[in-house]
Formats: sequence, structure tokens, C-alpha cells
Amino acid sequence: MAPSLINPNPSHPEADMDDSESTPSHRALIGKAPNHWMHSASPPTFDLTRPSPPLYPEPSPRSTIKLSTTTSSVVISPSLTALVIIDMQNFFISTCLGRPADGAGNMAGRCLLNTAIPAARKAGIRVIWLNWGLTDEEIEDMPASTRRAFGFEAALNKAASERTTPAVDAHGVNQSAAELITNDKNGKTESTEMTENGKPKRLYQGLGSDIGPVMLEDGTTVDGGRLLMRDTWNAALPPALDKSYKEGQDLDHKPDVWIHKNRMSGLWGSGTPCTEFLEKEGIRTLLFAGVNTDQCVGGSLQDAFTKGWDCILLKDACGTTSPTFASEMVEWNCARTWGFVSDCTKLEESVENMLSAK
Repeated sequence: MAPSLINPNPSHPEADMDDSESTPSHRALIGKAPNHWMHSASPPTFDLTRPSPPLYPEPSPRSTIKLSTTTSSVVISPSLTALVIIDMQNFFISTCLGRPADGAGNMAGRCLLNTAIPAARKAGIRVIWLNWGLTDEEIEDMPASTRRAFGFEAALNKAASERTTPAVDAHGVNQSAAELITNDKNGKTESTEMTENGKPKRLYQGLGSDIGPVMLEDGTTVDGGRLLMRDTWNAALPPALDKSYKEGQDLDHKPDVWIHKNRMSGLWGSGTPCTEFLEKEGIRTLLFAGVNTDQCVGGSLQDAFTKGWDCILLKDACGTTSPTFASEMVEWNCARTWGFVSDCTKLEESVENMLSAK
């Protein structure tokens, strides 16, 4: 169904004509209330605030955020919006597991800590930490397709005190990380690190398998726990992000929320703890961040799009170990089909603009 033009001046019904003489103030109704957008052509702007029919009033700059994206501006309501941070967990980004401090995941973490999270909290946007957190029952019922994605090379076969690059997954979610780790000394791997068939020495493990001891930066050793199971070190947040989460938990208004997921997508199937929370809170617009861009972030975003949520990817708050083209594909499709693409600085600036207008 084509968008409907809404006359901003109902006292002049003749102005509500859909022709070439329509004034720039016309706004098109997209969808049907209560899950609808408005669109203005000049300048191109999507209003995602769900203004009330029948007049569909324009949003106030004092209570809404006008965010620039790679395609057009969008106007969002803080009360209807959540920042969804996906899988920023030790297993995926901790330097104690060989993840590079300057890698894409940790760079995304710094953007979140320095810019996106403070901006979201200033604006009154809920922060949701959507993370792997499995139970034994979920492991038992896990389909083979999901098991395969984590079923290879989860830990180096060495004592924790000796290993410098422990606990990497050489298949799927951490393929590139494994390649970096197994290639040293001008691209050659030490013979002592190879098995008889020429493969790197690894313990073949998967979801729920014991990672073993992990040496922290201060030299102490912790139990890494079972892979991506609830209440384990490897499924926890790294220290700086964990500090931010705990600060968010103590907020009087809209405290941070931790939600477990048991698939790459946190919004899969007929319903998940995440979709239930979003529906209960009336949240309609999602700002996506985390790792990996093309896997858990992208999968969650696509499911959210399919189920009718507004999707905005904060590209610098996302990272992946996949080749560059993988992120480019997600960003291209998100900008043109699934939603919009922006970044943390634009979010920060747009929040400041709203606050300065009050």
C-alpha cells in the first residue's frame, strides 16, 4: 500500500492533495498505527516516534532525537528506544584469550564506553546487554547447525601458565582470530605446535565444553568455565564493560538489563526473553552494537526487522573477525533494506542537540 499524505493544516483540506504542488511540509504515513512511521521528503527524514493519529503531530526537538544516518535522517523517541549491545563477552574480545587489544571487537568496546553508552544514558535510552548464556538443557537441545559454529578448536592444548594465545575458536565466529594466532614468525607455525597431520594442536571443543584455566593480565589464573554457559568467566563482560554495566544497573530510571540468548540471534523463533522484554516495555526502535557484525549482531538485527522493530546499526560500535566485505554487506543491506546505519559520534551529537533544545 502506498504511503498516505498527511495534511499538516487540517483547516485547509484542499492542501491535502497528492500532486506536484504539494508543499514540503506534507508528511507521508507509512504503515498503520500503532506501528507506523512518518516520512518527510524535504529534507528526507523518517519519523519513527509513532505520533498519534489522526493529526500525527511533528516531533518536538526537545524530547526526540534527530539522528543522521548514511541514507537519511531519522527521528527517534528515547522512551521507545533501546541500545542493544550483543556478545561483548570475554570469550569474544578478552585479550586474556588472545584477542588483540586493537582488534575490531575491542575498538567497538571503546566506542561504546566513550560515546554510545554515555549518550544513551543521557537521553534516557535503555541499555540492553544481550549475551550468550546457556543452560545444560539448552545445550542438550542445541541443533547441529548451531553446534557446528562453535564446535572446533576452542582451546590451545597447553598449560595455562605456558600458553600465550589460549582459547580460540578456529571455525565460524573466530576464524580470522585463529588464523592470526596460528601464523607467527613470518607466517610459519612452530613444528612443536603442529599435530602429525599438519594441523595446529588444539582441543576440539564446542558449546558447553570446559575452556580450562585462563591467565589474567595481573598474572593470576581463573577458571574460564564452560564455553558460553551462564555465570562463567568466559561469558562475562571484560572489566571496563562490566563496570559500565554495573553502573547502569544502579540507575534509578531505566536501569541496564542483561538478557541471555541461546542462538546467534537473540530474537529468533516465536519469542525469546529479549522479544518479551521489548514488547513489555513498549520499545520499538533498536540501536544495534556488539560482535560479530555479520553473525550475532546481523542475525539479531534481521530477526528484529522481520518482526517489525526499527533497526539502526551503530557501525563503529560493532566489530567482527570476518573479512571486511562481511561487515560491508551487513551495512549495505541495513542501510537499504533492514533499517539505517549511523555511528556513535552522530548519536552523541544528536543527543546533545536534544538536550540543548530543552
